[in-house]
Amino acid sequence: MILVVANQKGGVGKTTTAINLAASLAEKDRRVLLADLDPQGNATSGLGAVMGEPDLGSYLLGEAEPDAVRLRLGELGFDLMPAGEDLLSLLAAYPRDGEVPRRLAALAEGYDYLIVDTPPSIGPLSLIALAAGEAVVVPLQAEYYALEGLASLVRTLDQVRRRQNPRLRLLGILLTMYDRRTVLARQVEAEVRRHFGDRVFQAVVPRSVRLAEAPSFGLPVVHYAPGSPASWAYHAFAREVIQRVETA
Repeated sequence: MILVVANQKGGVGKTTTAINLAASLAEKDRRVLLADLDPQGNATSGLGAVMGEPDLGSYLLGEAEPDAVRLRLGELGFDLMPAGEDLLSLLAAYPRDGEVPRRLAALAEGYDYLIVDTPPSIGPLSLIALAAGEAVVVPLQAEYYALEGLASLVRTLDQVRRRQNPRLRLLGILLTMYDRRTVLARQVEAEVRRHFGDRVFQAVVPRSVRLAEAPSFGLPVVHYAPGSPASWAYHAFAREVIQRVETA
């Protein structure tokens, strides 16, 4: 299964979700590869890896084989295709014949899940991921303006489905950075669940100091603070993902 973690708005917990979903699925004995398609490389650095060459962009440009790029994060139980400067080269040279999405999709071979972390915008790299993907997970910060961005993203998914990738589907929306003490967060949750129903995951990721600290230690929060509410939330989220993907 090729899961694309996407949102056109930054700061919503997208990379955090990609990292912790990968780690949680790996703990549930799934074979997982995380592909960092964001030139900022936050998923790469957040796992203690170094951006360099060759990178995911090198592979997508046809300049490197997967094994020359792939990092095996043995202690975490999953693999990483790191970001690097060649992702910017890919932006400049991006051919629109479908070859790049095909190369990205080919990385899923041998894995139960290929998770693709995308840039915080719907530009060429995100569109490559959506053209290759099978399902999309949308992290959504529980704030008012997030709802406007969500509507735009859903329209983009519909366009990609019609024009390029008919198998693409919205797997679900994950509420992140949630503070149950605020009226606004509860209102946003109610509104999202009213509009999208069961496409909203039951798991809700809370605001958490532990979650913010974990990347500086190069670890997912499920390893850094396994007893924290944020860790429990991501494990619950991973169980829902498994249920939606593997029992569909």
